[in-house]
Amino acid sequence: MASGPFTLKMPDVRTTSVVFASPHSGRAYAKAFLRRSILDQKAIRSSEDAFVDRLFERAPQFGAPILMADTPRAYVDLNRSPDELDPALIAGVRQRHLNPRISSGLGVIPRVVANGRAIYRGKLTLDTARQRIAEHWRPYHDTLQMLLDDSHILFGEAILIDLHSMPQEALDAVTRSEGRRPDIVLGDRFGAASNPEIMDRIEAAFAAAGLNVARNTPFAGAYITQRYGRPSKRQFAVQVEINRSLYMDEVTISTRPDFRAFRSLMSDVMAEITEIGRNALPVAAE
Repeated sequence: MASGPFTLKMPDVRTTSVVFASPHSGRAYAKAFLRRSILDQKAIRSSEDAFVDRLFERAPQFGAPILMADTPRAYVDLNRSPDELDPALIAGVRQRHLNPRISSGLGVIPRVVANGRAIYRGKLTLDTARQRIAEHWRPYHDTLQMLLDDSHILFGEAILIDLHSMPQEALDAVTRSEGRRPDIVLGDRFGAASNPEIMDRIEAAFAAAGLNVARNTPFAGAYITQRYGRPSKRQFAVQVEINRSLYMDEVTISTRPDFRAFRSLMSDVMAEITEIGRNALPVAAE
């Protein structure tokens, strides 16, 4: 079902504790936003995890929900804390100790897209930033928490698979020692957000599909993994980064001719991952 800043697809019956989510694949660019930006419509999409939602939209067939952002990352970054406000972009925000994401222009309201290209000329008001967070960030996270809470009720645990994609520029500088770039990077914040057994099984699912898998380098997981990964409470979060070259052309932001074949491969992977969360049967509806 569609609900404002995101689309939520539910299975007829939830049969697994796994929840899939794609926070950066949104592509509903409002005309007013595009008019305000100094970028053209292709450049503004460069930091988008294009088509990741389409790769995994079949999750309900395997008994799992999938939450897919419609809000573009360039408008509101759902993988940031709501207090990661950039004083270089938002008027009225006090200068304080900034983390590297804010300093580089990648706060909750991004100042730049890929390659450090500025989105706006001038600043936004603090009211504008707060409104975007209230209307886009909060509904997404409220819904994600609801899905995880439901998994706890039904299965006694929740496993969040946080879906993303990797641009070539990010991989060029981090080629593995044997010279082969990873196809998949799994991030659990070096064990803080999940546990070894779950990571091993997720890695095995991708490896069985013939994909080269790395862990926590160069991506260990950001805000969502940090916030929702609570192994001590049987709530696990794993960030999945997919090499974009496997299914799309980054220059034209279009799918490759073999996109359907790769999507089918991801369906095989989902079948294996959702098995991880079948430790208990869901409680029958009244």
